[in-house]
Amino acid sequence: MLDALGDPQSVLVLGGTSEIALATIKEMPRNRLRRVLLAGRSSESLDLAVAQLQALNISGVEAIEFDAKNTETHGGIIDAAFDGSDIDIVILAFGLLGDQMTAEADPTHAVEIATVNYTGSVSAGLHVARRLKKQGHGALVVLSSVAGDRARRTNFVYGSTKAGLDAFAQGLDAALAGTGAHVLIVRPGFVRTRMTSHLPEAPMTTNPEDVAKIIVTALKKGKSAVYAPGPLRFVMAGLKALPKPIFRKLPN
Repeated sequence: MLDALGDPQSVLVLGGTSEIALATIKEMPRNRLRRVLLAGRSSESLDLAVAQLQALNISGVEAIEFDAKNTETHGGIIDAAFDGSDIDIVILAFGLLGDQMTAEADPTHAVEIATVNYTGSVSAGLHVARRLKKQGHGALVVLSSVAGDRARRTNFVYGSTKAGLDAFAQGLDAALAGTGAHVLIVRPGFVRTRMTSHLPEAPMTTNPEDVAKIIVTALKKGKSAVYAPGPLRFVMAGLKALPKPIFRKLPN
């Protein structure tokens, strides 16, 4: 449960190697954290993530096995995490960018992107919401994307999964109203991470640490949705209002 200062004492990250999620944990008051669970597939990257947090004297850090595509296991894994003790913050951070041209040539790749980003998130999100509702407090942070605001030629498969995830998260937040729990939707623009390292940077590019500051502040204020950086809200509103012929002429 949140401590007397309103700071989280326990965090579960679904997608335990996410650079944004790890930066968010580091942005939280470290002396308040008592339990941090990093859920992901066993890998050197997951072990390294655990070691990084432990090196910062964050207590109770451990890795747990989690596969976004294996939805049949989600309920048991999430139940086990919550059975250990209440969890204040859950960060749903897993995702697959994929490759647009590959997805168009090979629909199985498109299905994989959709399975991870949408189907896996729906499964995990509903199981988390069930436990947050039962404990009567807590927040689910969903990492969405501005790519879901309007489909672009160069990444419409990925963008469509984020659009679906965003709509799902909005509905889930409505479903949790009055239970003491809520959903925070985070819509980052281009963020410098391993996933985007091979791509040219876009305007208003940020770092994981910048997004983390926005997330922690939004949680403190009890917000339901934020853009990262904030001004992207107005940029995307303008882009969504553009007529299709003009939008299609914009650089992708």
